[in-house]
Amino acid sequence: MEARADTPVTGRLAYMSEPRVLAYAEYPLPELEPDGILVEVLRANVCGSELHIWNGKHPVKKRGGLGHEMVLRVLAFGDRRTTDNRGVPLAVGDRIVCTYFQTCQRCPQCVGGQYNLCDNAYEFFGRQPEEAPHFHAAFATHYYIHPLQNVYKVPDEIPDAVAAGANCALSQVFYGIDQIALQQDETVLIQGAGGLGLYAIAVAKERGARVLVVDGVAARLAQARAFGADHVIDINELPELEDRERAVLELTNGRGADVGVEVAGVPAAFAEGLRLVRRGGRYLVMGNLSPGATVPFDPGYVTRKALTIRHVDRYEARYLWKALTFLAEHGTSTPWKNSSTPSSRSPTSRWRWRSPSTARSLAPSSPSPTEGNRYEHGYTRTSRPLDRRGAPPAAVR
Repeated sequence: MEARADTPVTGRLAYMSEPRVLAYAEYPLPELEPDGILVEVLRANVCGSELHIWNGKHPVKKRGGLGHEMVLRVLAFGDRRTTDNRGVPLAVGDRIVCTYFQTCQRCPQCVGGQYNLCDNAYEFFGRQPEEAPHFHAAFATHYYIHPLQNVYKVPDEIPDAVAAGANCALSQVFYGIDQIALQQDETVLIQGAGGLGLYAIAVAKERGARVLVVDGVAARLAQARAFGADHVIDINELPELEDRERAVLELTNGRGADVGVEVAGVPAAFAEGLRLVRRGGRYLVMGNLSPGATVPFDPGYVTRKALTIRHVDRYEARYLWKALTFLAEHGTSTPWKNSSTPSSRSPTSRWRWRSPSTARSLAPSSPSPTEGNRYEHGYTRTSRPLDRRGAPPAAVR
C-alpha cells in the first residue's frame, strides 16, 4: 500500500437523515482493500439528482450520503490498484475522477453487455453512512473507491471546477447522444438548460448539429447561448405549448427537430417533446426520474409520427474517460474556461460556474421545491402577456 504520510485518521461527511434534513458525522478513515483507493474530495457539485433526493422524490434513495459529481486527490491505494482504468500509473497526490457507481460484470445486465444497467451499480452508493467504509458519497472530506469503480487520472490542463462535472453530467450526456446517434447538420432540440442541457449543447455543437434550447430562466438561456445554442426559446415569453410548437416549426422549415433531448426532469416536458420532434425523428429522454409523475400519453400519435424514443439510465463507465478527453480538447471553446466563480449562495449566478453543474450548498438553507427545475416553473407561469398575432420578438433568439 502507498499512502501520504500526513493522511488524517478521521473524516467528516454530510448526509440526509430524512428528506430536507441535513446532518453531519465523523468517522475513522477506512483501511484499504488491496484494490481500493482512499481519496480526498477536492470539489463536489450539486447534480439535479441531489435535488430529487433532497425533496424525497428519488426512486431509490430516501436517506443517506449526498453527492456524486466530484474531483478527487489520491491519499492512498492498495497493492493491486496501482494504475487507473487506462493503465496509467497512479501516485499519491494525483487528481482523479471515478464513476459514482460500479460495474459488477457478473449480473445478467453486465453479462448481456448492458453495463450501464448493472443490477449492482449502487451496492455502495446506496449504503448508509454508519455502514463501513462510511465515505460513500461526495459531500464529505474523503471518499472510498471500491475495486469495481472505474478511475481515471485528470489531465493537468483541466481545472478542478471543470473536472468535477465529468462524472455524471458530461458522461451521461455523451453516452446518451451516442445512443440516439446525433449526426452532423441535424437539428437537435434540448429541453432544459441546466447542467445536463449545457453539456448537451457543447457535445451537439462539436458533432456539427444545429441546436435549439427551451427553458424558462433567463440566466440559463444566457448560458445556453454562451455554450453555443443557435436559438433559444423562452417559456416565459411563449407560455402556451402551441406557440412553442409554432416557434420550433418556424425554425425548422415546418418539420420539427430531427432529435429531441429531454433533460428538464419534468413529465410535461416529455409530452411536449413528442410534439416538437419531426415525423420519423428521435427522442432521447434522460431527465425524468421521479416515480409516480405521469402525463397523458397517446401511443397512436407516436406511432403515426414513427418516433424513436430512447430512455437512458446511467452510462457505460468508459465514457468517463471520453468526457475527460472532450474537456481537454474542447473546453477552451465553452464558458467554463473563461467565467469567474461566483458566491456559492448566489442563485442567479450558479450557471456561471466554470462547470455548468450546480455548485451550491444544500445547507443551512433549504432549496424550494422547484429550485433547480425552472422548466416546470415555466409551464405554470403565465403572467407575461403574449401577442396572439405572433411570437414576441424576445421569445425566440
